[in-house]
Amino acid sequence: MKTIRKVVFPVAGLGTRFLPATKASPKEMLCVVDKPLIQYAVEEAIEAGFTEMIFVTGRSKRSIEDHFDTSFELEFELEAKQRSELLALVRNIKPKHINCVYVRQPEALGLGHAVNCAASLVNDESFAVVLADDLIDHKPGVLQQLVEIHKHYRSSVVAVEAIQPSQSRSYGVVAGTSIAERLVKLSQIVEKPAPEEAPSNLGVVGRYIFTPSIFQHLQSLKPGAGGEYQLTDAIQSLLLQEAVYAFSYEGVRYDCGSKLGFLKATVELALRHPETSKEFKTYLSTLTY
Repeated sequence: MKTIRKVVFPVAGLGTRFLPATKASPKEMLCVVDKPLIQYAVEEAIEAGFTEMIFVTGRSKRSIEDHFDTSFELEFELEAKQRSELLALVRNIKPKHINCVYVRQPEALGLGHAVNCAASLVNDESFAVVLADDLIDHKPGVLQQLVEIHKHYRSSVVAVEAIQPSQSRSYGVVAGTSIAERLVKLSQIVEKPAPEEAPSNLGVVGRYIFTPSIFQHLQSLKPGAGGEYQLTDAIQSLLLQEAVYAFSYEGVRYDCGSKLGFLKATVELALRHPETSKEFKTYLSTLTY
């Protein structure tokens, strides 16, 4: 079986929940402690063995490309000042064996449309999709966990977590047959159902591995919920033709597409960061509510 090399990052969204911060800067470049969200996502992909990073971008997303490019001026300045640790940090944002490519999503027509924009770059290979909004803390990362499932079953697999019924309108919700611990073979996936219509309490989060067959289903999509081309609808079509699995991942997820989730991630990761943990913990202990 071929090694999965390519991962698609849909990063063309407008980030309206973080305005005005995202008016001119992508939401994926919002920093949790000292790294932007997109870097956490790329590091997870690198850990899982991926080497081809495909970014589906939009207007005003140039800073993502700049972040993973070489900054000769900055490196020259750090080298001249003998800031070797910072120089190594900057140079390792994108290790030399990693390739980054960029493709535009010309219109904001939904996640399914965004993934399909990468079709010509993925070609006839299995690939991953990562939503940088979902910062998931665990070693090994969720992508590595999904890779192992994909290697065993040679099928598409999506990451899921247990959700409250009241949250169903914010998720794709799956149903199926349990075949192993944490693993379900899908029979249905529904985009943002009402609580009384949700087929289970398992909601899809922003980690996927797909066989290339998904593109046939993406290309025949009709507009779905919200008038957008929904990735969920393509998965539902795919599972009628081949097996698709859902894996209840191990890890702690922070929904950094929301202000509260972003703040939780910042606090909890800052409490573990070697430069900030001690003093930040002391500071938090002084707060009164």
